[in-house]
Amino acid sequence: MEGEPLITRYAHLFGDLKKLARAENHITENNIYQPANTKILKILDGMLEENVLPGSKITGLENIEKFIELVNSGKRGLILMEHYSNFDLPGVNYLLRQTGNKACIELSEKIVAIAGMKLSEEDPMVSAWAEGYNRIIIYPSRSLAAVTDPIKRAAEEERSKKINFASMRALDAARKRGQIILVFPAGTRYRPGQPETKRGVREIDSYLRLSDVMILISSNGNCLRISEDNPKNMMMDKVCKDLCLMHAGPVIECKSFRNDILATLDDYEGDKKQVVVDKIMELLEEMHNEKEKERAKLI
Repeated sequence: MEGEPLITRYAHLFGDLKKLARAENHITENNIYQPANTKILKILDGMLEENVLPGSKITGLENIEKFIELVNSGKRGLILMEHYSNFDLPGVNYLLRQTGNKACIELSEKIVAIAGMKLSEEDPMVSAWAEGYNRIIIYPSRSLAAVTDPIKRAAEEERSKKINFASMRALDAARKRGQIILVFPAGTRYRPGQPETKRGVREIDSYLRLSDVMILISSNGNCLRISEDNPKNMMMDKVCKDLCLMHAGPVIECKSFRNDILATLDDYEGDKKQVVVDKIMELLEEMHNEKEKERAKLI
């Protein structure tokens, strides 16, 4: 795999990041909403400028303009986005601002990303980078499922309940402020050869029920790739220069979207919530494949 590990490529920034970071590395129910640290955002923008190749862009601006108009009229907005790496949130935020389009810039400012605790707790430098963007921290179900020791499991179950209850309150407060929730429906970064990492998690259905309108965003091209040799260590992710295309699809009315799918499942005995989420992932995959054809002509 091409690229240089994050830990060596940007080691010269660690000192500044440490000084600027809030260092909230242990997540409790009292610090799950973390507003963007604008000083760190400037450092991240510099990293993106170094690695995002000319021609990179976000398309579907007319869809973003309609989406922002609806959110500003009082609709609860939701963004569901493909998840290939820790570049995704910085990348969409950066490319939105690079358009110079008023609605796109407004969207970049309104986004609040739902983030798992790992970004905040695994490594202080990963946590510092994540601080550049508005986030609500959750305790993912996958993380809880990985705890097998009965005593530890009981303690973590209690902790997860407190954190996720506080997260739902923070989500409601964010929407009342007119902010827009961004969620990666797969819940984890996609790993080639592991199709289960690209399957949407059933909990996404709850976000649809609590939202009025949504847009899907596909992501093609990646400046930060998971290390094949050390995939669990985010600081070993490989920094690469790449042409990055992101696309915002048409505005979708959440209630109608769910109801239309559920109407076809009257006799279905399986998990109906999962069927709804599977359809979202299918639409994202279609968008991704179409944009990859476009990207192939440019590289």
